[in-house]
Amino acid sequence: MDNTLKYNEPWILQRADPYVYRHTDGTYYFTASVPEYDKIILRKSDTLAGLQSAPETEIWHKHESGPQSIHIWAPEIHYLFGKWYIYYAGGDKDDIWAIRPYVLECQGDDPINDPWIEKGKMHRAEDDEFSFEAFSLDATVFEVNGKWYYIWAEKVGVGKQISNLYIARMKNGYTLDTVQVLLTTPDYDWERHGFWVNEGPAVIQRNGKIFVTYSASDTGIHYCMGMLTADADSDLLDPLSWKKERYPVLGSDASVGVYGPGHNSFTVDDEGNDIVVYHARTETEIVGDPLYNPNRHAMLMKLKWEDGRPVFSFS
Repeated sequence: MDNTLKYNEPWILQRADPYVYRHTDGTYYFTASVPEYDKIILRKSDTLAGLQSAPETEIWHKHESGPQSIHIWAPEIHYLFGKWYIYYAGGDKDDIWAIRPYVLECQGDDPINDPWIEKGKMHRAEDDEFSFEAFSLDATVFEVNGKWYYIWAEKVGVGKQISNLYIARMKNGYTLDTVQVLLTTPDYDWERHGFWVNEGPAVIQRNGKIFVTYSASDTGIHYCMGMLTADADSDLLDPLSWKKERYPVLGSDASVGVYGPGHNSFTVDDEGNDIVVYHARTETEIVGDPLYNPNRHAMLMKLKWEDGRPVFSFS
């Protein structure tokens, strides 16, 4: 293993919602929310450790007005349907919480140097009247048995709005093929600190199972990770195919000085070992609004496996 990698301590500073993707040629790409929430950046390296010092390239900047002009959040880079895509969310300066999911498509094979074009807001299925009409963000995609799926968070209700996770099958890189299905809603007390939140889904597949981690509660020290599990050969659009963990699979740990871990992604190190990429804070007292405090840092964790299931541990 590359011994320059260190775990459960700040790895890339002030980069929240970190996403690491290892392409089929072994190249690593990194993207994340920046504190200014005004751009999408990419880093590229031949090694996981190399991402820490790799130069950042801004591949897209927010609009001056209208949709996508504020709160550019949680980009993820993926390769599907033969092209590079970036999924991200953005708001409107005139309605800053009008957060919606958007898509960029690369017009070449080099996501750092080739141009990206906007595909606009993610397109819902023709018979879907509801998706992306309200606060929607944190989309991720994954492939099972030749089919691609899209999972995202969207708020519903009035008054104290609730952020749920939904899933749909994809037709192409920017269009859904099926109506949304509810995966999880904040049922438990640990999902309801500050806000009732399920968001930030991430997918890892092993041992014939699909594991979806997600983040819950507000973005301070109560932020934590839950998990859903389904059989890979089940109907993933059937909510009954999914089992939700009763308790968080990862939360704050004062003994290691990691607070509010969440919004993770999964990758592998140079030897193929599973790695959790997540953001967290190193302080308990947050200055100002947690959303605008920049000190959420990208960190790494070695993912363990017991009885065919992922185990998240700081030790």
